Amino acid sequence: MRALVVDDGALRVEQRPDPTPGTSEVIVAVTGAGLNGADMLQRRGFYPAPPGSPDDIPGLEFAGEIVALGSGVTSWRVSQRVMGIVGGGAQAEFLCVDETHLLHVPEGVDDISAGGFPEAFTTAHDAVITQGSLGFGERLLVTGAAGGVGTAAIQIGRLFGAHVTASVRDLSMADRLSTLGADVVIQPDDVASQGPYDVVLELVGAASLENGVLDSLATNARVVVIGVGGGASTELNLLKLMATRSSLRASTLRARTREEKAFVTDAIRRDLLLAFGDGRLIVPIEATYPLDQATTAYDQFVAGGKFGKIVLLPKSEAT
Repeated sequence: MRALVVDDGALRVEQRPDPTPGTSEVIVAVTGAGLNGADMLQRRGFYPAPPGSPDDIPGLEFAGEIVALGSGVTSWRVSQRVMGIVGGGAQAEFLCVDETHLLHVPEGVDDISAGGFPEAFTTAHDAVITQGSLGFGERLLVTGAAGGVGTAAIQIGRLFGAHVTASVRDLSMADRLSTLGADVVIQPDDVASQGPYDVVLELVGAASLENGVLDSLATNARVVVIGVGGGASTELNLLKLMATRSSLRASTLRARTREEKAFVTDAIRRDLLLAFGDGRLIVPIEATYPLDQATTAYDQFVAGGKFGKIVLLPKSEAT
């Protein structure tokens, strides 16, 4: 198979052996694989793949068609369209994935959207709903809201009946964010003026926490940090958390156990899959690229200013 390989920061497409399934695994022919911040970190040598995942083939989310089954798989059949999250290896023509980590691709959803859905929406749902316990009528702040996870979180907030504030540097994106479900779109310097917030999805990191977030928490607020592009270290005034009885949490998905990933997959199946199928949840697509143009795709991702997802298409030309 053809696979994208990371070698000391460089990206190239190489021929690799086709994967073979274990007892509880399936082989998927990949038709779409979204890019994520973790891929950028792995390219720079900062985010190695967990044990059991390819150590030099990036990619944490995929959509495609099942082409082979492990001997113990009974829940799936060959030719079904599926999507899901993996610890790595999605940016290739084929990948091996545990059967408990698969989701059906709803009828009518195209390969590009499906390829950009799993990681962004699973990450956002896990942070905002499972960890943040967002409730109906509560106030949600999403910082760095124009990326894949941010646009997913806005829609999840709307779906669960929250009041959503989206923070972005470029206000030219305001109309598109409002269409997704943001009630208010602001720049980072205006965060404090729109609070207090019950739940904060922190996608920027230290710079954002220092710039009004910790000054804008409601009583019993929950702050969940899942992005550190704006810095990973800051001086934290614990009195601000104590005064509002707020909690600060942080999380990643990649290194979780088989059982933990099955749990978050079930949560997406329960809470989001129907809404994805009927169009209440969408995946904004910034661009698509064939595997041979992966370097251009990665460069566009790190350049910033994108809205939604960039998706690689291992088995077809970009559209």
